[in-house]
Amino acid sequence: MSEFDDVDRQLLRMLREDGRRTFSEMAPEVGLSVAAVKRRVDRLKDSGVIKGFTVQIDHTKLGWGIEAFVELSYTGTTPVGEIVRTAYAVPEVQAVFTIAGDPDALVNVRVRDIEHLQQVIDALRRVGQVTGTKTLMVLGSWTRND
Repeated sequence: MSEFDDVDRQLLRMLREDGRRTFSEMAPEVGLSVAAVKRRVDRLKDSGVIKGFTVQIDHTKLGWGIEAFVELSYTGTTPVGEIVRTAYAVPEVQAVFTIAGDPDALVNVRVRDIEHLQQVIDALRRVGQVTGTKTLMVLGSWTRND
């Protein structure tokens, strides 16, 4: 998108902070009319800059208070698609990042407790051509909203 400016960045920041923010709430903050804000947001969506709107969930309140990243190493001939399929087969997996170097993938998981985490790690070790794992438990997190 070649026509990306500071107003677009402001709109994106506001939507990251609150995806339900209305055009009429954003318009005064960026100094544009409601219609102009709608056109810009529509353009950002149509161009693929905005891929969608989501809900942020407090998993702890749902009983899934432990988050971890599991490094997965595979045999040297494992295709990337197989790595993603391996992790996708485990419902506790939230995201898969295939990466260059060692390990081959970083898998984000959500579980109820330590015993559940061990079950998920065991499940990841049993599928595909996994040759090793390393687990990193999340103590806290922060996400950039700008």
